Amino acid sequence: MKEVTSRALRFAALPAEKKKEVLSQLNTVEQELILRTWEFWARPEQLVPEKCKCHNGNWTYWMISAGRGWGKTRTGSETVRKWAERADTEHMILAAAKALDIRDIMVEGESGILSISPNNFRPKYEPSKRRLTWPNGVKALLLSADEPDTFRGPQGGKAWADELAKWPYPEAWDMMKLGMRLGKKPQVVITTTPKPTKLIKDIIKDPATHFTRGTSYENFANLATTFINEIIKSYEGTRLGRQELHAEILDDNPGALWKRDIIEKYRVRMAPILIRIGVGVDPAITSEENSDETGIVSAGIGTCFCKGYPDTHGFVLDDNSGIYKPHEWAKKVTTNFNERQANKVVAETNKGGDLVISNLRTFNKSIPVQPVHATRGKQTRAEPVSSLYEQGKVHHVGCLPDLEDQLCDWNPLMSDSPDRLDALVWVLTWLMVGLARPVYTDSGMPAEGTQRRM
Repeated sequence: MKEVTSRALRFAALPAEKKKEVLSQLNTVEQELILRTWEFWARPEQLVPEKCKCHNGNWTYWMISAGRGWGKTRTGSETVRKWAERADTEHMILAAAKALDIRDIMVEGESGILSISPNNFRPKYEPSKRRLTWPNGVKALLLSADEPDTFRGPQGGKAWADELAKWPYPEAWDMMKLGMRLGKKPQVVITTTPKPTKLIKDIIKDPATHFTRGTSYENFANLATTFINEIIKSYEGTRLGRQELHAEILDDNPGALWKRDIIEKYRVRMAPILIRIGVGVDPAITSEENSDETGIVSAGIGTCFCKGYPDTHGFVLDDNSGIYKPHEWAKKVTTNFNERQANKVVAETNKGGDLVISNLRTFNKSIPVQPVHATRGKQTRAEPVSSLYEQGKVHHVGCLPDLEDQLCDWNPLMSDSPDRLDALVWVLTWLMVGLARPVYTDSGMPAEGTQRRM
């Protein structure tokens, strides 16, 4: 096996046609081994760096920040499999933003650990125990970053942190680092999209980090033509394309009303007791693959003791936006409303009028809705809310990466505002800037002339 692996490493940089030629010269057993040898098919930058310029040639963190389709998940899975085969440690940690991400991407995904493992070295997956166990006894504990307290205590010698830029609570990373204390050489491979968060920037600057940056174009030979055509059409030549295709870690858009350092400065781990909670909704017209998202953002207001005296501050609680069919987003909103024990749903009615309210009432007949109708420009509506951020009066509870990307990338002079941003503006305007409350008729619909226009 060592001989085959050695040959695979020599052939790794060969063009695809040359690799086929080499395969044709091998016997059946050798071909089977080669086909299952990652070193043969991987690009050099996808292989575990044995030596690097950081930290006297030994890395602790391997940060892979790459564009869509580069092969981040496959690289993470193969790195974990290699560690397990060599039994570099008896205990590993696999972590992602949410439990579903661990299951659907890292473990059971098309490029996940189970998919790339040979039958004779396939780990046993026990979801209820959050554990993978390989035939040689090596174990991996599966931890979700939206439950940061679960990172307190577990130890490991190796770890894989997937989509670190989307982890809702940075302290989960801190706790995982503290747990990496087993074996002679604790290491963490990090696979993530290139987001300009403070955590990502700090890790890249760490002298113990080996940084790999990759573009989507590097893996086009293994991607579907439809995907290539669609992603180029959607992103090439745009600011977002620099991030999603070319893997540039961009600073805030110079024309944006929101700044990451402001959001980061006032971020909190937990919200205080909230005296009022709202769910902002900006519904999309369609629900096709390329449709706009329906913005669904929850926020509340509570007393914050700043500068020695009590003041009312806003707390952004969650972002459940996405592409949904009408009944799907209505169910998502009402579920969020009930779970948060909210006081009001603040829904934009430009795109659907009374149908928006009727749609919500199919799941909750008595749900209180504050309909809002946009008549002023988006920048005019957004500026008072962004000013509250600058004053330190709005706090994000944990990290809300997709929402924060939209806030800090939107230039009001260049493009329409995205739906997550709109939903945020609606709910914070109702909570903190003030919206006239409508008078409801017996049918549950707002009486004529009581709908707020902005």
